[in-house]
Amino acid sequence: MSKPFIDSNVILYLLSSDHTKADKAEAILEAGGTISVQVLNEVVSVCRRKLKMEWDEIDAVLMAIKACVAVVPLTEATHELAVQICKQYQLPFYDAHICAAALLAGAQHLLSEDMQDGMEIDGLLIHNPFR
Repeated sequence: MSKPFIDSNVILYLLSSDHTKADKAEAILEAGGTISVQVLNEVVSVCRRKLKMEWDEIDAVLMAIKACVAVVPLTEATHELAVQICKQYQLPFYDAHICAAALLAGAQHLLSEDMQDGMEIDGLLIHNPFR
């Protein structure tokens, strides 16, 4: 069984004051998985904009994430598949882009709190690990 693809919203719970969700996010990361550069970008954006974290703190978070998961690049193929997914499933583009990266990475499961739990996209099953 392939490792899951992990959305940024799951990873960001590492920084949450909700200890139950933070512990779950930590367990998910420790088990390993795959993310895309988009996920790293979203983590940095939230850490700076919403959490007002300093760069050294963000660097430490990024190092911890990258130590646990494989990171796949964003490519033209990812973009093209994301557009197809948008058209077929009416997802917002950035959610479709996460799904496209997961599919191209060979993931069978996508862990995300923001997308519809149980939805299947071209063989990729979306699961909310906090439900």
